Amino acid sequence: MSYIHVCPLSQLTSSLACTGASHLMTLMKVGTAIARPDIIGEGRHCVIEVSDIVAPLDGHVLPGEVHVRRILDFAAAWDRDQPLLIHCYAGISRSTAAAYIAACALAPERDEAEIARALRAASPSATPNALFVEIADRLLARDGRMSAAIAGIGRGADAFEGTPFMLALA
Repeated sequence: MSYIHVCPLSQLTSSLACTGASHLMTLMKVGTAIARPDIIGEGRHCVIEVSDIVAPLDGHVLPGEVHVRRILDFAAAWDRDQPLLIHCYAGISRSTAAAYIAACALAPERDEAEIARALRAASPSATPNALFVEIADRLLARDGRMSAAIAGIGRGADAFEGTPFMLALA
């Protein structure tokens, strides 16, 4: 079975060590992304520089189609032999949105609400960025079901940062 792991930046090194992830996705604001860790092979680190916002804000990069396409393309290229680790600064919004998007894209037969409930069960603090999800919903032709499913699980528990978790694809 294939797994997507999610963690905050502060837990990146320990999460890489304990998950055995072969692929890494970094979602950080412009200018703060980390370099590819030595444990991750060349071409297996996707860096997406985008802010965690849902409306334009001066000095920030609003999530757009280009960012979501990079999530989808990187997930599609992942061989699934070893886990994929996704992180953002807090492990609550951008990374959980990317994990949800990847899970929906890689398991198109799975119900969006089922994946959202699995996300909530794995991470009480997960609050996927709604704009990321809305864009992916359109690109994956899910007819609003992805956005509705995330709205259905509601905002996650308040936290400074999320606890690392795992989301199974099947």
